[in-house]
Amino acid sequence: MAKHVTVVDLQAKREQGKPITMVTAYDYPTAKLIDQSGIDLILVGDTLGMVVLGYESTIPVTVEDMIHHGKAVVRGAKRAHVVIDMPFGSYQEGWQQALHNATRIMKETGCSSVKLEGGQRSAEAVRKLVEAGIPVMGHIGLTPQSVNQVGGFKVQGKTPRDAVHLIGDAVALAEAGAYAIVLELVPTALAHMITQRVKVPTIGIGAGPFCSGQVQVWHDILGLYDDLKPKHARRFAEIGEQIKVALTEYREQVEAGAFPTANESFYMDERALELIRRMTPGADEDMSEAERVLREMETTSIPQATPQQAE
Repeated sequence: MAKHVTVVDLQAKREQGKPITMVTAYDYPTAKLIDQSGIDLILVGDTLGMVVLGYESTIPVTVEDMIHHGKAVVRGAKRAHVVIDMPFGSYQEGWQQALHNATRIMKETGCSSVKLEGGQRSAEAVRKLVEAGIPVMGHIGLTPQSVNQVGGFKVQGKTPRDAVHLIGDAVALAEAGAYAIVLELVPTALAHMITQRVKVPTIGIGAGPFCSGQVQVWHDILGLYDDLKPKHARRFAEIGEQIKVALTEYREQVEAGAFPTANESFYMDERALELIRRMTPGADEDMSEAERVLREMETTSIPQATPQQAE
């Protein structure tokens, strides 16, 4: 079995200049595929609200949602480090609430760490969680849970004032004990500056190539949605189109009577089949015939189907 990726491994990759890879997952089969690909981290993101549950934002996602999907992902990941998002409303009331919900997420899913949004405003919660033995990943720049406050999904840190504030956020998270920091929709030069100023890995999404690693949403890089094409994402495949082609072909072959064929069907022993016919008379037949057949069964054994017949 491959060695499980730890926060120590991630720090070592940063120090060695080896890029860190992270992809989102929300279910068991996806987690298995990501795990087998050698990706370092799997993020059970609250983006599940938009790409899986159909919400317009991440705001409606609950702790129960994260635990439900997190359990499935953890079951599928044997090597990758699984980090689960703490959803909106699960830590904003203070570090006590954060500790309660983070502890619950860790215990009920078996994940390796949690992630929460916010820089200086979340630093105290990060510190308390780390002190309690819970590894925490930070998240600054565009923080989707604050999308209503920042006016939509926009690049953050474009002005000198905002840029200085983001640098302060990153430093505060690192000093609070965050083992890594996601930088979302941050100008490339600023993301580079932040990466140079903190001693923990930075993981970019729409933050350029100079971060310690990259994270992308599963659905974005595989082209599963026609109406979601973020500028920061590259489609490495068009799986969505392939799925539609396959489903259309399935429907057409069923409607044409071309599926299933003998290759997808199973057979019974002819003597057993004849006995079933005798035991199930039509509505106009005397049911005593079935009783007679049952009596014969007491003295006559029915041949069992061979393995080849059962397949």
